[in-house]
Formats: sequence, structure tokens, C-alpha cells
Amino acid sequence: MELEVRHLRALCAIADTGSLHKAARQLGMSQPSLTTQLRRIEQAVGGQLFARERTGCRPTPLGRLALSRARPLVSEMRALISETKAAAALAAEGPHLRIGSTASRAIPGWLRRLRVHLTGTETSLQMDVSANALLRMVADGQLDIAFVHEVEGSPLRLPEALRTRVLVRREPQFVFLAADHPAAAQSVVHLSDLADDRWMVDPTVDGEWDGLVRVLREAGQLNPRVLHGDYLTAASLVATGEVVTLCQPTSRARPDMAVRPLHGDPLGVRLLVAARTERELDAVYGELEAAYWEAARQAPAYGEWLLRTGRAGDAASPAA
Repeated sequence: MELEVRHLRALCAIADTGSLHKAARQLGMSQPSLTTQLRRIEQAVGGQLFARERTGCRPTPLGRLALSRARPLVSEMRALISETKAAAALAAEGPHLRIGSTASRAIPGWLRRLRVHLTGTETSLQMDVSANALLRMVADGQLDIAFVHEVEGSPLRLPEALRTRVLVRREPQFVFLAADHPAAAQSVVHLSDLADDRWMVDPTVDGEWDGLVRVLREAGQLNPRVLHGDYLTAASLVATGEVVTLCQPTSRARPDMAVRPLHGDPLGVRLLVAARTERELDAVYGELEAAYWEAARQAPAYGEWLLRTGRAGDAASPAA
């Protein structure tokens, strides 16, 4: 007798429920049929897999060994069936574009433009704080496009199979601070003005913690006070003056929060798009470029920075 997936599924069901009766119900078969199947499986492997007790079925040492191999196989088969069904459903619905992205103000405008440009194509979006995770998903065929940022000094792990295109070679990182923070009265903030502040950073964002700490130490803050937390929490704490935090230049101020560039632009990121083919990049790049610079024009602090640094033409050139 050769063991099949249904046999492995039966072993897992017996172990999970601890009962032949409950396992049979879970598998949609009669208890006598499952008992007969288990006996045949045990004959095939050459030993007893479960000890039958008054309280139920308990795996023997041989049974635990068999289950350690059976569970991953059953799980993989379940995932294969699920993913295949999902792919078949997408194929039946028509063309589908699977986008992955780190956080960006350009996303809404990008999706709006793609809806017009790629008529009849269904678009899905998966957000992730890890650029490296998104790039791996594109390489593995789980996503078609990834729009990610690479923190200066922390190169991303780019799979060899991917094609990339740089959207912005160096985007400066600004700072979010409370509207009543003394430094908010300045148009450009020096790191020395924030020497007494605590910073908050999301450590799950690839390279961001390293980048911030490096910049603070280069500014003479050898033991900077850095808290870990997500950026939703950070915004709440910034508004009350508890912390300051890095932010994208396209971020918008609020009545209780100010957005300011840092003097000398000490930290930057590279924005890039990745896909498996140049054709896939061509299909989405123009719309992303237009959406990004639209977001830039809508951010006053970024607009002023672009004018001051002579890069205002970057925002004006892409079509709206």
C-alpha cells in the first residue's frame, strides 16, 4: 500500500481530535471505514501509530514521527489547492495586476490612474513595511509589481531575476513634530534643535532604525533615545509632544503636527519599482511617476524644499 495525501490527512485528523469518531466526522466518513484505513496505514509503515485508550487515541513515538512529516505535507497541499483555486478565479475574472508597496502618498493617485490606463484590468494592493519581503514576493510570482523605498546605507536584497526602475534617486526624509514644538517655528530644523527629544521609529521597516541611529550619532547624539512603535502610534505621540519621528516629504501637516525638512538633508531614501519584466514596468511606471509628483505638489513643505534646492522642475515635468 502506498500512502496518499488522504491517508496523511486522516492521521492528522485523528491526532488533532484525539478520537476516531470525531476524526471520522471531520473527514466525512464512517468510523469503521476510518478504523480500517488506519489499520492499513499501520500495516504499510510497519508499526502502531496510535495507542487506543479509553480517553481516546494518543500518538505513539512512531506516530509522532509520522505526524512530524505528515503535517507539513498536508499543509502544503492545502495551500496549493487554495492558491490554485484563487489563481483560477482570477483568470476567470480577466487580467489582474497584483501590486505590493511600502507606505506612500502616491498610492491613491497611482491606483486611480491605473484604473483609467489599464481598462478592464483588476488591480489588487498589498501593503508591507518590509521592502525586502515585497521584492521576494515579486520574484516568487506572488506579486507582479513592487514599489519600495531603500534607506540610505541599508541596501535592499534585490533578487537577480527582477528588473528595476528608479523613481527618485534620493528623496530627503523630513521630520514630524508637534505644532507647538519650539523648532516648528523654523522653516528648516537642525538635529541639534531636537537633541532633547525622544524619537520613535518602526523597527520592522527595513533599514529605518539603522539609518536614524546613524544620522543621530553623526550629529553628536551618541546615545539617542529611540522608541520602537508603528507610525500610527508615533503620530499620536508626536501630536502630544512625546516624540518626534521621521516622515516622508510628501506627508501633510495637521493642526497639531508640523512637517519640516532637516538641515542638510542627512537621511535620504531611494524610491524604485521592481517587476519580473521590462514590459510590466512599462505598464505602470508612467502612472506612478505622475502620481508621485502630484503628491509632492500637494505637500507645501516638500514644494518649498524642491524650490530651494532647484528641483522644482522634477515636480512640474510629469503629466498630471
